Amino acid sequence: MKNRFLFQYYLLIPILLFGFFGFSQVTTEIDTTRIRIGEQIQYQIIVDETENVRFPKLFLDDLKRIEVVESFKIDSLKNQLIKKYALTSFDSGRYVLPAQTVFIKDKMYLTDSVIIDVATVATDTIKQPMYNIKNIKKEPYTFADILIAYWWIIVLIIVIGIILYFVLKDKVIHYEKDKLPPFDRAMQRLKELDGKQLLEQDKVKMYYVELTDIVRTFIEREMNIPALESTTDELLETISDFNNSSNLNIPKETIGKLKILLQEADLVKFAKSKPVFNEIETHRGSAENIIDNLHPKIVDKIKEEDEQ
Repeated sequence: MKNRFLFQYYLLIPILLFGFFGFSQVTTEIDTTRIRIGEQIQYQIIVDETENVRFPKLFLDDLKRIEVVESFKIDSLKNQLIKKYALTSFDSGRYVLPAQTVFIKDKMYLTDSVIIDVATVATDTIKQPMYNIKNIKKEPYTFADILIAYWWIIVLIIVIGIILYFVLKDKVIHYEKDKLPPFDRAMQRLKELDGKQLLEQDKVKMYYVELTDIVRTFIEREMNIPALESTTDELLETISDFNNSSNLNIPKETIGKLKILLQEADLVKFAKSKPVFNEIETHRGSAENIIDNLHPKIVDKIKEEDEQ
């Protein structure tokens, strides 16, 4: 009786295991169990059923020395479903691909475990030719790079154009002013001096500098005398000599006003003298009077020379 019970017990265990795990409906195929580092293994699980099948997310070794490269879509073939995986490893050694769990109609089935050998790739460094280190190659220029440079060139041209415009504009204006006759230019500058209101700003020295520059420039251009580079005494002496030698008959009063104007301007510029407002007005009138008196004398002299 006891022996019969034991026989039934041991017979029942494989029957229960077979019914629970069901190996007969799940098989595996692998194209190779020996690879070199980086090579791939084609591993597939085949199920003899087409409905209510759940394939596993592969359970690999804990250290992840075997990796899944790609998990392919499930293929259907007759009465079978086939799930393929591409595996690889980058560590040499012997590894076990554990049994995988597949559920068919909510029943669990286990695949066989597989032993995989991964070998290193032998490298013969003696036979490998040695090469010099190559220089870093620059990336080729693209259309976008050229377009950016093109816009920078346009911006640069515009900036240069603006600068040239203002520079040349001032030169053109200056040239056009210089084209005026000396008398007209001097009268224009006197009006511009009045408009600057330097006296109202208490810039007396600057006022006298510009006032005498107007007179000196007129004399230099009209009489061809280096008035701008001469001192007051040198200029007065030169005008007197020029007047005597050329018979201009410049009135002594005009030369006297010029002397007073230039000497007073020297005191303002170099001795920090500060004339009162009435004196400044007198000097302003003297400057215009000097120019008015010198102009017709010189014009008449030029006419006489032309007639001769």
